[in-house]
Amino acid sequence: MRNSSSVLRSGLTVAVAALPLALASAAVAGPGISVSTTGSTVSVTTSSCTPINGSWGSASLLTSSQGSFAQGRQVTLSGTSTSQSAAWSNVTPGTYTVIVICSDGTTAGTQSVVVSTAPSPSRSVTPSASPSRGVMGGVGGSSTDYGTVTLVAGGTLVGAGLLGTAWYLRRRNKPHRL
Repeated sequence: MRNSSSVLRSGLTVAVAALPLALASAAVAGPGISVSTTGSTVSVTTSSCTPINGSWGSASLLTSSQGSFAQGRQVTLSGTSTSQSAAWSNVTPGTYTVIVICSDGTTAGTQSVVVSTAPSPSRSVTPSASPSRGVMGGVGGSSTDYGTVTLVAGGTLVGAGLLGTAWYLRRRNKPHRL
């Protein structure tokens, strides 16, 4: 009982100490944007924008040498009231910055992303040989024919194990007499 209350107090202390950090990160992060890469495709999603005249806004993909939204590869956002997205394909490897500006002129977020070269798929040149006799179902995983001596020795070991177990259990059940 005494240990559980000290664990409870220390858990509460950690929770109270972590609360300001959690609130601060939530205030800074906000809804923002989420950027991901798949091969040479970069995509961004957000839920921060509201439509104005049927437009959600646009996103721009900037290289390290580009400094403004207008200089990057721009794509119009598409989506629903819960999620808007945009994507760029055939992006060369490098470091990029993604900026999303909603149709009302507010910036939904900015995030850096690294596009790496996709590993080329490797082909197996060596063909694998198929089994000569197929699957040996029902043989118990073995297809070797053991001799009579091996089978008799195995049977003897199993029988000795059974007799030893019966002797041990029988002796254990008898009350000890003086």
